[in-house]
Amino acid sequence: MSNSSKGGNLGFASVWSLTAGGMVGGGIYTALGVVVAVAMQWSWLSFAIAGIIAITSAYSYVKLANKFEESGGAFEYLRDINLNGIAGSLSWLLVVGYVLTIALYAFAFGHYISFAFDAGPWLTRVLAIGIVALMIFLNLMGAGKLAIVEIIIVWANLIALLILAIYGLSQWDSLQLMAGAEPKSIWSAPIGAAAIFVSYEGFQLLTYEYDEIKKPKKRLFPAVMSGVLFVVIIYIMVALGAVMLAGALTTIDEKQVALAVAAKEGLGMPGFIMIIVAAGLATAAAINSTLFSTAKLTARVAKDGEMPYFFEHKNDNDVPDRSVIVIGVLAALLAILGSLSTLVEAASLVFLFTFLSVNYIALKKFNSRKWIPMTGLIVGGIVLIILTARLAIINPVSLALLGGLGVIIIFGRPAILAKINKSDNYEKE
Repeated sequence: MSNSSKGGNLGFASVWSLTAGGMVGGGIYTALGVVVAVAMQWSWLSFAIAGIIAITSAYSYVKLANKFEESGGAFEYLRDINLNGIAGSLSWLLVVGYVLTIALYAFAFGHYISFAFDAGPWLTRVLAIGIVALMIFLNLMGAGKLAIVEIIIVWANLIALLILAIYGLSQWDSLQLMAGAEPKSIWSAPIGAAAIFVSYEGFQLLTYEYDEIKKPKKRLFPAVMSGVLFVVIIYIMVALGAVMLAGALTTIDEKQVALAVAAKEGLGMPGFIMIIVAAGLATAAAINSTLFSTAKLTARVAKDGEMPYFFEHKNDNDVPDRSVIVIGVLAALLAILGSLSTLVEAASLVFLFTFLSVNYIALKKFNSRKWIPMTGLIVGGIVLIILTARLAIINPVSLALLGGLGVIIIFGRPAILAKINKSDNYEKE
């Protein structure tokens, strides 16, 4: 456990910006059309329900981070309460979730940029592979974490989304929330929340960088909590404002690029260009930061023997190069092979499970305000059940693949590790 109270170089503004950017980076650009298809006029409520889970989970994450004073997130929390086996399994599951998330961001990048040029699916795939390849290269060169660049992109992105949302709200017409489609009952809201929960992942990446934050005990909590709350508000505003401009049916039909369509409808070509640029920069930055943090987490877990030692290797730039390459290549493949809804919902399932685990740890470790992680557990548990049932009905193959992967991770991981690490040790000798 670290005894340092000073930490690194990231101040309040940097932590706040990276929190908001980690969440908004690709989530809203890909999730809006998906949630409108599920919850229609209640899409804003879906974002609010998912936001409750995000806020309570953020509280649990930052309080645990300050308690243990270590980078590593959920892996460290489980390891420190002597649940090493579960910590290892969860870390594998987390890496799967981050691979899906990077794939989702690459999918969004490819679709938004190719849409701007009115190109076919071939360019979408080329762009998705290209942006991941570029971020792999930057990370291997040691330029994976450029905080000032990321912060500039975050603020440009947030301003663009606020302009779109505020203008859309100024054109209020509640009929647009159902235009061209059948209205839904209010009970569709939690189903929508389940479908797009991945939009709220990202804030926890800061817990992997705990040692990089200046005076983390003082700054981490207010920066992360206010950042998450701000993102919840923006998502609700965009869910209303963008659909006001494009209409429900258009948002669903053009779900891969829903925000660009809404911007063009409401703000013309300047708005269209603004959102295309914002989407391109935001998704690229999100791929970069997620790849960087996931590779760092993978190397950290491998160092503890909970992943193959193969991933512990670092290049001359002190970068876990093998982790970067493997994670990036897998994500690029998924980006060109998967559908939007499949990527969104599969990643949502992984992060719901992870956040529930962290809220459970917080409930066990906290002496006061236990109602906060308890709220996260209850609401998150309900949403997790809903998403599992939804996948069982509409996408049983994806659920079966995730379930099978989970079984392998939980029950087969020790044997797999023993065999691979034995081979790695032999090579080292």
